[in-house]
Amino acid sequence: MKQCRSLASQGHEVSLVVADGLGDAYVDGIPITDVGRSRGRRERMLRSTWRVGRAAMALDADVYQLHDPELLPVGLRLRFAGRKVVFDAHEDVPTQLLDKPYLSPFGARLLAASYGLLEKAALRRFDGVLAATALIRDRLSRIHPRTIEVNNFPCTEEFCVASDTGPREHFCYVGSISAIRGVRELVKACALLRAPARLSLAGSFAEPELEAEVARYPGWNRVDALGHLDRQGVAAVMSGAFAGLVTLLPTASYRDALPVKMFEYMAAGIPVIASDFPLWRNIVEGNRCGLCVDPHDPAAIAAAIDFLADKPALAREMGARGRRAVLERYNWENEAGKLAAFYTDLLAPRTFPEHPGDKDSFITHSIR
Repeated sequence: MKQCRSLASQGHEVSLVVADGLGDAYVDGIPITDVGRSRGRRERMLRSTWRVGRAAMALDADVYQLHDPELLPVGLRLRFAGRKVVFDAHEDVPTQLLDKPYLSPFGARLLAASYGLLEKAALRRFDGVLAATALIRDRLSRIHPRTIEVNNFPCTEEFCVASDTGPREHFCYVGSISAIRGVRELVKACALLRAPARLSLAGSFAEPELEAEVARYPGWNRVDALGHLDRQGVAAVMSGAFAGLVTLLPTASYRDALPVKMFEYMAAGIPVIASDFPLWRNIVEGNRCGLCVDPHDPAAIAAAIDFLADKPALAREMGARGRRAVLERYNWENEAGKLAAFYTDLLAPRTFPEHPGDKDSFITHSIR
């Protein structure tokens, strides 16, 4: 939706290799090769990785941009074959591994340390790194000097602000649904609401047993479970809501993340109810576009929802300020320019230094 289309618009020939089981396709001028959906985490980590690698090699591309940590060995193989390789770091993986519920504490520490060694060895041999947040950029720039931050901010044209000024009867959560993303607390908050408002829950449950659990909560009768929606469906849900929630629980990986749903709510012109993390508070309260709450506290979540439901004019003002902040700063159009400049630099012919032995000056020049 963003990177492939933006790079293609700059004149690059772009292909996408995926493992989603939806089949090969051709979308907006981008050929998509599907190597088939994996069954379970183990197959995804092992067999799907190498299927993606074989399909990538068959494309005979000049540059390969990798998006998944398990593709680091594939990147090394491509690099040893003389190809340029870029890694796109979406998460701070060593920190994220420490929060995985399916790992024991010892196993999580061991896996995080092992991944850290692989990451350092691989990235030092790659040609550049893209980082989804400033925190990831700062960490990985110590490994590779050609590291830039490219945030996953929304495309402004995807979202429009509804023109009606009448009361709205639902608030929304959009995205993957899991315990660590606060769905238990959110459904419990629905049972505490004073306002006659309903929750539009758009997304798929990561844990089927969790869906059965929260469906037994008293607040579930206030929930409209919409399942997975396409981009148009997401925009429609947001445009009709009076607030958007992103009350993720305070794990190490979430506290310093920049969830795209928060900025999509802002782009849609609706106020945000977000977890009270310092980084998020700086964005939400700094732009006066929503409220921050303790994500562990259903009563605090319910109070924030009631507050915005009771004050529709104030909610619209908050939403307008959030929309303005996206138009000015938190938008993909700005990030696409950074991505284009990165590739222009990466593909530019290099001039060797006047003195071949002057290694440092050559490295500095090549980085620039």
